[in-house]
Amino acid sequence: MGKIFAINLLAMVFLGLSCGGDIKAEGRSSYPIDIDTKLKLLNKPAVKSIQSEDGDIIDCVDIYKQPAFDHPALKNHIIQMRPSYDVATQENSKFPLSQIWQSKGSCPKGTIPIRRIQKKDLLRDTSLDNFGRKYPTQSSYPSSSMPKESNNSSLDLATVNHSTALLYSNGDDFLGAMGEINVWNPTVVDPEDFTTAQIWLKAGIQHSFESVESGWVVNPRLYGDIKTRFFVYWTRDGYRRTGCFDHTCSGFVQTNPGVALGTALRNVSTKSGQQQNISVEISKDPHTNNWWLKLEKNIPIGYWPPHLFRYLSSQKVQLVEWGGQVYSKRLTRPHTTTAMGSGEFASGLYGKACFIQNIRIVDDSYQVKYPGNAVPYSDETNCYSTWNHPEKGGEPVFYFGGPGRNPKCP
Repeated sequence: MGKIFAINLLAMVFLGLSCGGDIKAEGRSSYPIDIDTKLKLLNKPAVKSIQSEDGDIIDCVDIYKQPAFDHPALKNHIIQMRPSYDVATQENSKFPLSQIWQSKGSCPKGTIPIRRIQKKDLLRDTSLDNFGRKYPTQSSYPSSSMPKESNNSSLDLATVNHSTALLYSNGDDFLGAMGEINVWNPTVVDPEDFTTAQIWLKAGIQHSFESVESGWVVNPRLYGDIKTRFFVYWTRDGYRRTGCFDHTCSGFVQTNPGVALGTALRNVSTKSGQQQNISVEISKDPHTNNWWLKLEKNIPIGYWPPHLFRYLSSQKVQLVEWGGQVYSKRLTRPHTTTAMGSGEFASGLYGKACFIQNIRIVDDSYQVKYPGNAVPYSDETNCYSTWNHPEKGGEPVFYFGGPGRNPKCP
């Protein structure tokens, strides 16, 4: 893949991400730090370490010493070990996620597994301040879906560099969403590119939205390879200065000792062969307002506390999205050949195209149902397409994706 980006080891940068508004800067230091100091802040003391066969090192960290508690708003936070309310109808006893590292060991009680950040990971990024974050983007859905903030031109971002193909449902009464995401290992051609298949729950201002997200990603800039990995993400300001993937900043509180965020999935789908899926649910706890992430029907992984947000702290979700996203600096001619989903257009359907099935929203009475106003949308229909396909005798299955550059997407 070649060398991606290098930064001078002596470069001095400010650590942390500003949360803006009424929350103080998240982890911001009053003095510049170097790479070694950054590594010490990111990697918490391990009770036990596991060397995965794919090269990752998994540290078993005391649950109360995880990175979430570096956030100034969470200094006195008491962990909620399980949701107080389950919206899914039954619990599935199947282990929620098959990850490569799990074959080499497990973490003891009272700890959680965290992928260790190494110096080479930091060296791949453009700066320590950008590490673990998506780049800012304009909204990837029609402007009427979310409110605009008037008289604030700073919200009109100049850098887009994201292409999405998704199914969206907008309203003012969502308390959660879920879906079964088909897993693939698409081509990523540029070491700065990434591609995801995921679920977004959003609220707030259009170009400075708040979001909690989860699904799978191929992201060589962050992880150093082209493996398909399970991820979580959050932002308070449309990816501008807050939030991150996994545990690369403070925020997400993990409770599950068996799943490591940002580590590789063992099984992916093959064309015209066996299909692999992961079931993802994000829903709001009615008693704590924590936004819980669960896998495979009611298996809790962890949560985003309301203290991270302004709108999501007390309000319901305004917008839910299911689908894919490609980040690249080459979304104009010549277009990137980084693929989305399986790399096939949505018209390939089952066994060829990536899909999300069993799509659900959780309404304000905590009823689980198919969204009545679901609309497909694509930024670049000739590059990455969508099709909410009406299955015979059942509800639609949402197909999405594509190869990027092709004769119709030069």
